[in-house]
Amino acid sequence: MEKNRLEAFSDGVIAIIITIMVLELRVPHGDSLSDMMPLVPVFFSYVLSFFYVAIYWNNHHHMLYASRKVNGCILWANMHWLFWISLIPATTAWMGVNHFSKLPVALYGVVLLMAGFAYYILSKFLTKHHENYGLAQAVGKDKKTLISVILYAIAIPLAFVQPMLALFIYAAVALLWFVPDSRIENRADNS
Repeated sequence: MEKNRLEAFSDGVIAIIITIMVLELRVPHGDSLSDMMPLVPVFFSYVLSFFYVAIYWNNHHHMLYASRKVNGCILWANMHWLFWISLIPATTAWMGVNHFSKLPVALYGVVLLMAGFAYYILSKFLTKHHENYGLAQAVGKDKKTLISVILYAIAIPLAFVQPMLALFIYAAVALLWFVPDSRIENRADNS
């Protein structure tokens, strides 16, 4: 199967996810800076989640750019990944309106962990389907995924003790993925 419909559908879902997140930002009642202070946690939650969704979109784009075709397993793996990232707006809003309380921060981490796990499965199906095209060699051993899982595994239980430290770890994972892996694009350009 051609990959175009998978790309278009995924892009549409990601656009809706970002739209839902931005609609959760409320205008403060009042015209002073102090009126905006209660919205700081909501805004910070939005910024963090926006970067996560943007990073996923960017890396998804690069991975599909290096792919030639998709099959049924890849379609279902992509839907699995989209399911988990579709939960990001709800956990983002819950975390922000509750000013980073323990359970919302922990659940946010669980959603990030599961989205990362689902993306890993998608990448494995894509690399297996494209072994002859070098996508597997471009992806390599994927150390960033292992580091991310370890950091999430630390941050989720830590959220019940120090939610702000858990948020710091989530932000560190986002920074780890901020620069996409150019090996995939370089491999696709050379094949």
